[in-house]
Amino acid sequence: MYREDRDQERFQNRDSEDVYSKPVRAGKRTYFFDVKSTRGSKDFYLTITESKRRNNPDGSFTFDKHKIFLYKEDFQKFKEGLDEVVEYIRVNCFGGEIPVRPEATEENEDF
Repeated sequence: MYREDRDQERFQNRDSEDVYSKPVRAGKRTYFFDVKSTRGSKDFYLTITESKRRNNPDGSFTFDKHKIFLYKEDFQKFKEGLDEVVEYIRVNCFGGEIPVRPEATEENEDF
């Protein structure tokens, strides 16, 4: 059974404490890597959240968020899978070098 198949409400209502957070801004998206502790600080896990700003027709905006939970027993396999996929893209899709996004400024923020 996959973790995302479990009761999501149970995960949302956990008594967890934020331990560390690293935001990574990339154009209109921000990725948050958050280390959280379980109830009683007995264990730790990682949440990865993608937050994307959406402009509404009335000029207001909202954020779409997608979150995954990554548990310590899955860290190594997740890292190996990510490394393998990034290497595949680097070699087979970009001929050896992945393009780098220019630093966001107000002029090119809409990249």
